[in-house]
Amino acid sequence: MSALRFAAIGLNHDHIYGQVNVMLRAGAELVSFYAVEDDLSAAFAKRFPQVERVADRRQILEDHSIDLILSAAISSERAGVAISAMHHGKDIMLDKPGMTTLEQLAEVRRVQAETKRIVSILYSEHFETASTVKAGELVKSGAIGKVIHTTGLGPHRLRKPTRPEWFFQRQRYGGIITDIAAHQFEQFLFFTDSLDVEVLSATVANRANPDTPELQDYGDVHLRTPDATGYIRVDWFTPDGLPTWGDGRLFIVGTEGSIELRKYLDIAGRPGTDHLFLVDRKGMQHIDCSDVELPYGRQLAADIRDRTETAMGQEHCFKTMELALKAQALAEATSQRDFRK
Repeated sequence: MSALRFAAIGLNHDHIYGQVNVMLRAGAELVSFYAVEDDLSAAFAKRFPQVERVADRRQILEDHSIDLILSAAISSERAGVAISAMHHGKDIMLDKPGMTTLEQLAEVRRVQAETKRIVSILYSEHFETASTVKAGELVKSGAIGKVIHTTGLGPHRLRKPTRPEWFFQRQRYGGIITDIAAHQFEQFLFFTDSLDVEVLSATVANRANPDTPELQDYGDVHLRTPDATGYIRVDWFTPDGLPTWGDGRLFIVGTEGSIELRKYLDIAGRPGTDHLFLVDRKGMQHIDCSDVELPYGRQLAADIRDRTETAMGQEHCFKTMELALKAQALAEATSQRDFRK
């Protein structure tokens, strides 16, 4: 069987490199790319010199040999790329957030149902993070009993001078909960194994960046299912002294144990990434996740071939964005209230 062929449309976030590498590791072939920005195109072509830059996105959309399109376009433009791809008979992998409005989500859902194409969003803090994959294996095996709570923390470093103009425009980046917390919503759905989720409260704020008033630098969310609760906190306050972009952490509480993930570093001093700490009835242990396979790319390639949903359920993909968008709207409505008495 010939290799799956894919192309990229929109290079506006560096996550596009992770998306490409996911599929390359799965044995797929990168054919071409389209972007209007010469600087982004030059950097991409330098990383992947064998790949053709096309002058018109229609050259990709109308190429019947291309099975899959990847996009890390400006956040507000990703839904449009997905819709075009599906209308041209192609599956699509988006960077998060896949959509920035509920109206976009409704249209992507409608077109997906009509065309039966695959819409996948690469939530890298799960699918490209070995400790999260390992935690999923442990939870599935019953290592901590039934999951009753998760706490997901997603701090990021702002690096304000390096960010493009659209990054600070609310309608283009979608708000901090839509943008960053989509990761944590996806993990909450995954670890609680539920799509029946209620957002109880949500807040956003600009605490320290008055020069960019549309930037939200802090957000949090409280949510629940019939059997579990969750808390999410995201922000742009990673201090410069931390040797990576953020101290991403996940806490999973079960009826018979708990798991803590220090995804990108251990501030206690252990070297490397993907630190998993398991506490159960037998004791406590630190688990090295360095040899854990990341199956998402391989599974997505098989799904494209077999028309299955092993990498990520389609409703799971959409429900994640629905919850993030609803929480974003609730947070913004809450922040506009006058709490002065």
